[in-house]
Amino acid sequence: MNPRHDDYPHVGGMRYGTGVPLIPTAAISTNGADLLSKTLKESPNLTFYFKQSCETLPDAKSYNVVGEIKGSEKPDEIIVVGGHIDSWDLAEGAQDDGAGCMQSIEVLRLFKALGVKPKRTIRAVMFMNEENGLRGGVQYADLAKKNNEKHMAAVESDAGGFTPRGFGIVGTPEQRAKVMPWKPLLAPYGLLEIGAGGGGADIGPLAQSGTVLFGFKPDSQRYFDYHHTAVDNFEVVSQRELELGAASMAALIYLLDQYGL
Repeated sequence: MNPRHDDYPHVGGMRYGTGVPLIPTAAISTNGADLLSKTLKESPNLTFYFKQSCETLPDAKSYNVVGEIKGSEKPDEIIVVGGHIDSWDLAEGAQDDGAGCMQSIEVLRLFKALGVKPKRTIRAVMFMNEENGLRGGVQYADLAKKNNEKHMAAVESDAGGFTPRGFGIVGTPEQRAKVMPWKPLLAPYGLLEIGAGGGGADIGPLAQSGTVLFGFKPDSQRYFDYHHTAVDNFEVVSQRELELGAASMAALIYLLDQYGL
């Protein structure tokens, strides 16, 4: 059973169990970690200076942003597609996760532009507060449970707007087995990596209600050149790659809508 995210306070990418004393934490880049490890091996008595200027400010009210296309046959069955609207404070957060937000909105636009009238309700959600507590995702799942909403599946894009490679699936073996016959249909998009894997932080709380989770998997080679850095700006996003990812997500959601799980 997956624990609720609010049972494990989210601090700097780490999570602590309830009642555990918090300790200072810091995140550094992979290259920085490799350099530090190498230098420590060469000079075991090394001391170095490391300064952090981040701070936790008082809570402020914020909102998820939601838009949907109502289903024509099974409107009470919901398929969510989303990203998170907040970003790390060093830059614009274009890859993390402006790209995912735009791809999610684009899924709805593509359905409309192609005249596709989905059987089920397709809902795009821009989740708030993924970076600092995941409250948007937790609140969304809580409201879904309170309102007795049935979420059949949820798809998240939170790994950058790069060339699509596939989807990770969080669900039972039986649910994953229903997706496998779609692989030949998705292969022409370059979506070859389809199988068990991660879903997404924001949609994660929905799993406790039985929702099947899909995490969009783009090529990861350049992601950490931008992730949580000062260069994660609009200019580093390729329009072509962004559109390919959105089309891939739309294709998966079309199959989910047509055939269910």
